Amino acid sequence: MAELLYKQLSFDVVGAAMEVYNVLGPGFLEAVYQAALEKELKLRGILFERKVKLPVSYKGDLIGEYEADLVVDGKIVVELKSVSRFNSAHEAQAIHYLTATGLQLALLINFGASSLEHRRIVKSQKQPQKFASIREISGKNSLEETL
Repeated sequence: MAELLYKQLSFDVVGAAMEVYNVLGPGFLEAVYQAALEKELKLRGILFERKVKLPVSYKGDLIGEYEADLVVDGKIVVELKSVSRFNSAHEAQAIHYLTATGLQLALLINFGASSLEHRRIVKSQKQPQKFASIREISGKNSLEETL
């Protein structure tokens, strides 16, 4: 069985989030939970950066940026939510953060549900699969030419 990536560090972060949830409970805005989690991480001696800017490029040009809630010890992106439940957009956001940082692990933590929710999002470091173009497959320049 494969070992969990950054097992102890991720357990420590989730443990800190559980402490925050146990003290505050559900119902606050995300910013309140972020401030409390930052305090708890400091108390536990866990290194982190807050509101980390992640550049987004398109064809070599910077076109915008994401802002990750936390990056823990330069290894784990932590994205905080205060919603009734996770949805696929939250996972997609975490994957985009991993792509932008080159990191492999993100923790989604939701303080808004009736109990603390967390998910591990792992992005493998495998090389992206190269997809053949229509021209490479058919020797033609467009989809219309292939029909």
